[in-house]
Amino acid sequence: MNCPEEIQKLQKENRILQKKLERSDIDRIKLEETNRKKESLLKKVIDELQTSQTQLEQRTSELERTLIILQVMQDKMTVLGGLVADVAHEINNPVGFIMGNITPAIEYIHDLLYLIDLYQQFYPQPSPAIQKQITHMDLDYVREDLPKLITSMKEGTTRISQLSYSLRTFARADTESKVPFNLHEGIDSTLFILKHRLKANQYRPEIQVIQEYGDIPIVECFPGQLNQVFMNILANAIDALEESNQGLNFVDIEKKVNKIIIQTNLDEQSNLVVIRIKDNALGMSEAIKSKIFEHSFTTKPVGKGTGLGLAIAHQIIVQKHQGTLEVNSLVGEGSEFIITIPQF
Repeated sequence: MNCPEEIQKLQKENRILQKKLERSDIDRIKLEETNRKKESLLKKVIDELQTSQTQLEQRTSELERTLIILQVMQDKMTVLGGLVADVAHEINNPVGFIMGNITPAIEYIHDLLYLIDLYQQFYPQPSPAIQKQITHMDLDYVREDLPKLITSMKEGTTRISQLSYSLRTFARADTESKVPFNLHEGIDSTLFILKHRLKANQYRPEIQVIQEYGDIPIVECFPGQLNQVFMNILANAIDALEESNQGLNFVDIEKKVNKIIIQTNLDEQSNLVVIRIKDNALGMSEAIKSKIFEHSFTTKPVGKGTGLGLAIAHQIIVQKHQGTLEVNSLVGEGSEFIITIPQF
């Protein structure tokens, strides 16, 4: 009587066991699939890590090379700055001597011309030899032209003196600590050195430089390095303006005169000195603007630029002076570089 029941019970237990085994096989298959996915994901992560490590090593190597280049360039700039300052000093000595003697030379010329006038007044009939010499040398022309010639020489020596001063200001050797400096003098000296690139030529009118200087204090800084920043930004503005002129004739450029606007002011809330240098060239896209301060990035043709100028400028302002260097630019509306520097 109990055998069928026992058989049924055993069959039921067997079915339950079979289902458990089936579920176990399914779980095993799922586990194996999960493990395969994990292994694949782990391999992918390892590959990505290895790729990232390789890229990081390459980037580190590039940065190390760039750092070496920057250091070499800064060393060269320091040596060049000292050389320029020495040359400017040597130029200044003879120019000072010439300038100091031009005024008495002008007085002597006036005295001699006055003496000739007296001779002609009291001896209106010179001898034939004297009359021949007067005609030969064209005395009237000499009398008119000689003062102009001396005045031109005076203006020339004044310009050389200004150039010498600008070179000495621009090439100031930096010490290990910051020193007081008039930023307006640094900008002016840089503009004077770049004057040959600003003046009119056969292709375009003069680039107008508008200086809107505010009342700013003397700043504790490294003057030579800041002058280098001004040089890089202003030279880039001139390059951008010349690029914007391509394909235009002289008359077309006159209709939209090339301009560089330099503004300075003191932000009294933050106690920061602000220098703005703006051009009305073609401007730049967001893609270019995002990379403008990167090492070795340049939009200039091969051989025309190293891509280090603005990178060095950024480093000088941010790292050396704890300031900021930013750029605002829209395509077709020019670019504006904004420098902020603490007073101390």
